[in-house]
Amino acid sequence: MSKFRALLRASVDATKRALTWNLEELVPPAERFIFSFQTKEELKRWHLYSDSEYGGFSSASLRIKENGSNSTGVFSGTISNEIDQASKWNMQRSGFCGMRSKKFDGFIDLDSYDTLAMKMKGDGRCYISTIYTENWVNSPGQQEDNSWQAFVFVPPGGWHIAKASQKQKQKTLCCETIPLERYLPTWRGNVIDSELEMNPSRIVGMSLSVNAEGGGFGAKTGPGDFCVEIEWIKALR
Repeated sequence: MSKFRALLRASVDATKRALTWNLEELVPPAERFIFSFQTKEELKRWHLYSDSEYGGFSSASLRIKENGSNSTGVFSGTISNEIDQASKWNMQRSGFCGMRSKKFDGFIDLDSYDTLAMKMKGDGRCYISTIYTENWVNSPGQQEDNSWQAFVFVPPGGWHIAKASQKQKQKTLCCETIPLERYLPTWRGNVIDSELEMNPSRIVGMSLSVNAEGGGFGAKTGPGDFCVEIEWIKALR
């Protein structure tokens, strides 16, 4: 009888271990790196854009900064409100620069996570965090991905972690924590006046940009130099 009980106990223990292993496989890790800025090779996942493509005079660069054993990406440049009157684009407004990730191979699924976090060191400006999702808001004939945007205030000085959380509630949009529900659907920089919900399971890219105007109270605005240092972008639970 004792042998039977020992075998039964061993069988139960093995079943518990198997269930635990299966559960660990089903539950995603507490954090998931999306981008890190450690090597020049990783910068190839991004491309720069600015109003200079349409007749403006803003410029931007993205480089790796060596910090001893650690490295970070530096997104910097100059914002100008001037417009080339001879431009064929008939541009009405300038003063923007951005860095956008190249399109993912397929898409990434962040449905299991509630926070998008970015470790940044900035200059007191408000930057625009954009999440691109698979096109379902735009009409089928439009090729652009859906874009969802929110301000991220990066105080001057030391490192800050800017978060975009579904669950944390804040009274102001321009702060260190931004609920994903406050990422507004936009079309070519204009907010879509409709109640739409982002699908975090079909993300195809991200970007970070800066405008001469806009942002929250107390943020630096206007033309001139900008500089933000980024260590990583990751999803958290």
